[in-house]
Amino acid sequence: MSLVRISHYLALCGVGSRRQAARLIERGCVSINHQLAKHSDRVDSSTPLNICVDGQPVLSPQEKQYWLYHKPVGIDCRLLINDPSSLLHLLPAKPRLYPAGRLDKDSRGLLLLTNDGELTQTLMHPDFNHSKTYVVQVDKPLTAEFLSDMATGVSYAKVQTKPCRIRLVNSTTFEIVLTQGLNRQIRRMCQALGFKVIDLLRTKLMEVCLDDLPEKTMRPVSAAELVTLKQLS
Repeated sequence: MSLVRISHYLALCGVGSRRQAARLIERGCVSINHQLAKHSDRVDSSTPLNICVDGQPVLSPQEKQYWLYHKPVGIDCRLLINDPSSLLHLLPAKPRLYPAGRLDKDSRGLLLLTNDGELTQTLMHPDFNHSKTYVVQVDKPLTAEFLSDMATGVSYAKVQTKPCRIRLVNSTTFEIVLTQGLNRQIRRMCQALGFKVIDLLRTKLMEVCLDDLPEKTMRPVSAAELVTLKQLS
């Protein structure tokens, strides 16, 4: 392997995406041969190095793993060891997996779990406009005006959301396809229009579907699904 930036190397090792690795370096959590790492540092796997994150040695790049998980309500996607509700406590010890994107604690549905930092980087980067599909139930009957406003984009705080696809499912439920990944975006869009989200389920990540995967379970990503994810990335 040629010399690569330390954030890229950490992503290859399954620590997280390059962006997540950069945040760890920024916080002073990463060391190389007992010296704090800098963003400009470059490493080569052919050279023996002692690389640690929060004092724990980083294993060399491992075989990539790709899993789909049906997250229930109440699980926090942040990998926080001191939080008993963290997804971290439900993942296998090895290989180290992490979610390529998040669902907030009150939402449920499809998560992609992987140790492929490069794929995670592209899936999470806003410039790639990857689609995600959700089925959303709200607290009162939907109106034509609400559906039109959601589809054309909603303003809240200092945000203007992008146009999206929306389809009525029943009087209080709609399906929405987003290409943005703003924090609690659907809930805040609904709130700005006077509606409260009762249930939020992610059903698709691009062309990969949750289907009948039971809640709290995971399965390997199929070869065909992985080809789709990588082609669209």
